[in-house]
Amino acid sequence: MSFIKLTTQADLPAADEAKEFPCGDKTICIANVNGAYSAMDNVCLHRGGPIGQGMIENGKVVCRGHGWGVGSEDRRGRAQCEREGRRDPMKIENGDVLIEM
Repeated sequence: MSFIKLTTQADLPAADEAKEFPCGDKTICIANVNGAYSAMDNVCLHRGGPIGQGMIENGKVVCRGHGWGVGSEDRRGRAQCEREGRRDPMKIENGDVLIEM
């Protein structure tokens, strides 16, 4: 696995916001929860909605479609169909945001 550039540090979401970034044939959500960034697949595990269009609530990214929350640290939903999701390793170097693919 190697790291690829996703975006620049200047384009990262503000505190307690999430944002979508295109990455090849998929989209990555980066969430900023209390100043800590997490990169994850943009597809909600509940119904496939775009997580990056949701909001941050109680330390979780909440999908706007059905209100299913995803913890930015553990990727566990709070609804009845709790499952693990994929969280992409990311790092910031020289102003570039890199994720491991």
